[in-house]
Amino acid sequence: MKTILVVEDEIAISRVLTVYIRKANYQVELAYDALEAMEQFEKVKPDLVLLDVMLPNGSGWDILKQIRAKSTCPVIMLTALGQIENRLSGLEQGADDYIVKPFDPDEVIARIRAVLRRPNKIMESNEEFRLGSLVVDIGAHSVTLHNQYIEMNPRDLSLLIFFVQHPNQTFSREQLLDLVWGMDYDGSDRAVDLSIKRIRKSLKDWPATEGGIKTLRGLGYQFSVKEQ
Repeated sequence: MKTILVVEDEIAISRVLTVYIRKANYQVELAYDALEAMEQFEKVKPDLVLLDVMLPNGSGWDILKQIRAKSTCPVIMLTALGQIENRLSGLEQGADDYIVKPFDPDEVIARIRAVLRRPNKIMESNEEFRLGSLVVDIGAHSVTLHNQYIEMNPRDLSLLIFFVQHPNQTFSREQLLDLVWGMDYDGSDRAVDLSIKRIRKSLKDWPATEGGIKTLRGLGYQFSVKEQ
């Protein structure tokens, strides 16, 4: 039975979520503030975290950063802030989904199931790709450029791995969302642009003569590499 950690300071919301999550045959663990959230995360090792943004003793964004520093555990943000800026902030910091309050508990369960269903095949290979001075080791989940380790969050790493597995092919945003992350929520198409922007920044010292991510207007993106 998979375990869901609910980090929510409003007791009424926590109780409702607990009832619906248990009914959906998941185990539930609770935390009510930012300090307790990480303690529970370390103790429980959940399969997914429902994380409120506004918490006593800290912010959900801070908790998300701490989780991403050590784990690829899926995180769905819960917040009353519905502006596009907040949705993009969540995507950029590594959230897997974003639900705005007030929400339908049945929708929350649907989102949980969708996130937990997402395939992880991209990260399961033991292949290593050497593209000039860039080395992507899928088995080790590592990227090096000019023999220097490049740190990437799980979302960006999965997209880069997909690209190196499909060089010189063009994919639309919608295709990348479906094939890499399986996202299906409002604002998610921007996640691709944000991720590619971060990847380009991380690989800014990769010589253009060896490769790079091309933007093809009206078509999408292509990971263009020199034939080895």
